[in-house]
Amino acid sequence: MDRRSFIKKAGGVGAGAAAATALAAPAIAQENPKINWRCTSSFPKSLDTIYGGAETMAKYISEASDGNFNVQVFAAGEIVPGLQAADAVSGGTVEMAHTVPYYYWGKDPTYALGAAIPFGLNARQTNAWQYYGGGIDMMNEFYATQGLIGFPCGNTGVQMGGWFSKEINTVQDLQGLKFRIGGMAGKIIEKLGVVPQQIAGGDIYPSLEKGVIDGAEWVGPYDDEKLGFVKVAPYYYYPGWWEGGPTVSTFINLDQFNELPAKYQSLVKTACQAANVDMLASYDHKNPAAIRRLVDGGAQLRSFSQEILQASYDAAKETYAELSSENEKFKEIYENQLAFKRDAYLWAQLSEYTFDTFMMIQQRNGTL
Repeated sequence: MDRRSFIKKAGGVGAGAAAATALAAPAIAQENPKINWRCTSSFPKSLDTIYGGAETMAKYISEASDGNFNVQVFAAGEIVPGLQAADAVSGGTVEMAHTVPYYYWGKDPTYALGAAIPFGLNARQTNAWQYYGGGIDMMNEFYATQGLIGFPCGNTGVQMGGWFSKEINTVQDLQGLKFRIGGMAGKIIEKLGVVPQQIAGGDIYPSLEKGVIDGAEWVGPYDDEKLGFVKVAPYYYYPGWWEGGPTVSTFINLDQFNELPAKYQSLVKTACQAANVDMLASYDHKNPAAIRRLVDGGAQLRSFSQEILQASYDAAKETYAELSSENEKFKEIYENQLAFKRDAYLWAQLSEYTFDTFMMIQQRNGTL
């Protein structure tokens, strides 16, 4: 083959390749459209771990889509107040929200089952129920009635029982106590004489400082240290029986989600699941050092008495019976979760409890 023939033929091949590329480009673009969404958080940026769950999710989505699908995260108050995040999504103001479902239990108590209910599941059990026990599907059947779809996107692990300006030893000490508490726990603790207050995270400290409230719970040592509660309410109680393993969720406008290409829908689910695992690991890493610093700074650790725990447990069961008699969807999901919980704690007695108890004894004896 002479040089001219080779160049001519090569040029033809090149033109054909270029044409093929030109034809393929629109199809590729269509499969990976440029999308820019906004996500409103229920948390301030200062709470880097819980707020950071949304940023982690957004980062994974952007990286996996080669920057074609971008989610910009806004802190509580930048678009809407923190406790209105889900409403902004269902109303179409923004496409996504990073929030805790039980914040909206007042609209329907079923929301709480997607996060945590008092004396419910711990973090590992929560993830097991959601991913393998049908929890995500059951909750999304309910969320669809609210114009939403949701996926777990963070977990704090079991929380602390909160900060108090005085010691709380008996149920009598709870009478008339103004206590900041999130979710359905307020309805339950109200049965014990507490006056529950639902206040966004950034507003808790000034409320404690001014005496507007007598106590408050938030998350646990790492976040509570950042919020400075030890300065105004030194008694730090445990456990947070109302939040054994609360899920932070990404809520998405259902219509907007359904319009996404299938690969983007899958990507959102995957990014949320990765952020869910990441947040729990981060808290488990940060809380041990934070509790030491808090005690060094004057925190007085106290455990809730068995009297208070038992009274709270009885009030919780009474509340669930009442809600189940009034709300069929709550009853359906609650009973499913309850059945899962019975088996989960049966197994935990043989596995986690036995192992962890032995290892805790070694820690106390200084033999680790």
